[in-house]
Amino acid sequence: MPFYHTLGKIPHKRHTIFKKQDGNLYYEQLFGTIGFDGMSTNMYHCHRPTQVKEIKGSYSVAPKIAIGNNIKSYRFHGFKVNPEKDYLQSRKNVLTNSDVSILLSAPQESTSDYFYKNTDADELIFVHRGSGKFRSHLGNLDFKYGDYILVPRGTIYKLDFDTTDNRLFIVESRRPIYTPKRYRNWFGQLLEHSPFCERDIRTPYELETNDEKGDFLIKVKKQDEIFDMIYATHPFDVVGYDGFNFPYAFSIHDFEPITGRIHQPPPVHQTFETDAFVVCSFVPRLYDYHPESIPAPYNHSNIDSDEVLYYVDGDFMSRNDIDAGHISLHPAGIPHGPHPGAVERSIGQTKTDELAVMVDTFKPLKVTEEAMKIADEDYHKSWLE
Repeated sequence: MPFYHTLGKIPHKRHTIFKKQDGNLYYEQLFGTIGFDGMSTNMYHCHRPTQVKEIKGSYSVAPKIAIGNNIKSYRFHGFKVNPEKDYLQSRKNVLTNSDVSILLSAPQESTSDYFYKNTDADELIFVHRGSGKFRSHLGNLDFKYGDYILVPRGTIYKLDFDTTDNRLFIVESRRPIYTPKRYRNWFGQLLEHSPFCERDIRTPYELETNDEKGDFLIKVKKQDEIFDMIYATHPFDVVGYDGFNFPYAFSIHDFEPITGRIHQPPPVHQTFETDAFVVCSFVPRLYDYHPESIPAPYNHSNIDSDEVLYYVDGDFMSRNDIDAGHISLHPAGIPHGPHPGAVERSIGQTKTDELAVMVDTFKPLKVTEEAMKIADEDYHKSWLE
């Protein structure tokens, strides 16, 4: 996140002596990105963070591809993904390419007997159902319905859920995820025309410091494998840190929509960006106010990107027979637009209550076997009159 945050105890200067009460040193670690050129955080551990006792083995979580070259529009019934007790086992990869993977998850239980670290990708976790606490070595965040949790790659974390009814929409990015650059000035501050600002972003507020030795299981994801690694000290042993690289939360309900006299293009809904895809938030808003405006989106050609729309709640004006938890995939190469009757229904309407998350990727997405289990094979015919 391009602003400074600090939590806990830190020394006056970086790379200098920082002692415990018993006279021994705390152990400094730089948590950085892009080869010392990107966002970074300096943190201080009770124990050396390098003590691996054992690597017990690994197992593959690589997605199984059903359609490698897709030109067909699909609808997927996201809530048909069966709940599973374990968080990692519940994560189902439905759409993927070399830059990004889109997962659905319905975990029933908190992460209790292991810690998790994704070394391949930043994770953007959207909370559709459920609430609880995101716990990490960089501090804790409370989460609830409508929250995005941005987890930088390499973050060691757990998820504590309040109930068993949880639904997550997860975007794994092999590129760093940032706030859109057109919303920021040259210092990194979000500008006045941005649909959100730093005040809306929730930083870790609570730091767990566990000065413990023992056997601690961290499940580490690397190149689509999960490695079971036993560490000699508790992963949450940080006494303090400062920097720009840390997890944070942002609620979709705090996104302020940009509207106009005529229909605005999708980039006005942009919330996050990488150099390989963007994420947009569609929220309740007033419709266009030109006296002859058509509020429904116009037909447009997906020539440069695949469009994935995850429907959260509300009335989805441009689509017929769409419900919460559905995912539409409109692939590059063909045009798409509102369903028959949607344009006519929209004329004269003054507002929409829709809530949705959109991911537009600049490389084609492959459709996995998990996606085909919940696919509507006839969705591509839904524009026929």
